[in-house]
Amino acid sequence: METDVKHTRSSSLRTACDKLASSVGDTPLVSFSEFCPAAKVKIYAKLEWRQLGGSVKSRPAYYIVREAIHSGLLDGNRQILDASSGNTGIAYAAIGNELGIGVTLCMPENASDERKRIVRELGATLHLTPPTGSTDEAQEFAETLHQKHPDRYFYADQYNNDNNWKAHYHTTGREILEQTGYRITHFTAGLGTTGTFIGTGRRLRSVIPDIRLVALQPDLPMHGLEGWKHLETARVPGIYDKELADEVRRVNTERALELIKEVAARKNMAISPSSAANLAGALDLAKTLNEGTVVTVLPDDGSKYNEINGKYL
Repeated sequence: METDVKHTRSSSLRTACDKLASSVGDTPLVSFSEFCPAAKVKIYAKLEWRQLGGSVKSRPAYYIVREAIHSGLLDGNRQILDASSGNTGIAYAAIGNELGIGVTLCMPENASDERKRIVRELGATLHLTPPTGSTDEAQEFAETLHQKHPDRYFYADQYNNDNNWKAHYHTTGREILEQTGYRITHFTAGLGTTGTFIGTGRRLRSVIPDIRLVALQPDLPMHGLEGWKHLETARVPGIYDKELADEVRRVNTERALELIKEVAARKNMAISPSSAANLAGALDLAKTLNEGTVVTVLPDDGSKYNEINGKYL
């Protein structure tokens, strides 16, 4: 009898999780070509906040959770556990809230107040780690917590989980190809967990072998771009493939923050610092081209960054 109840509960959880697929991905691609003076260079960006959880991180969070549920690693008796700078945590919390699964998150203290408020309102348990350790220390805390209570948690480990990049391979990359009519020539995105760049880049290159893939990093170890990593001085994610990028470009935090104002004025759109950084990288790349189609992603909007937007909007 107990086995039958457990099987029924697992089956119901799988069904409920599969239904969430329609709420993840399929985000719009919007032109930013008016920001580039070269008439033959087109710039596009995907508005990734237009999905469950409100950010690009909904894609890997969903794939990680779905695969864990279908493989039996995650059932109604375990909680989702992971380290996050904020957006993946919100995505886990939103998914957990929909499925009735508990979520425990380890997050640096300097994550925005809005992000911390949102995950708590969605019912997640939050452990804050010192800001000086960034997400590296949050990862270490999550790993220790899982080691102490392996039966209580499913450790999602987004920085080393292949379902992170596979989510973008199967969704983001496919969507960009279809939305550009397979005319994309350059793809660029910032490196955090690196899943967006690695998964999307691999899918694009599998279809368009001569596409140019340009990774973006902060220009300094101490920067203001939440979720981004300065890989030379940070813990490198296990899913990162250093051979994939044709080029790595640097983005200045202040340059990105100033771009928030320009986008608000010209597009009537409030974007986040990380979105502005991706767009800044795409614009700088576009300036080096005579023609081509450059695509990036805008990970989230400005709704979770009131302390930033109060200054730049």
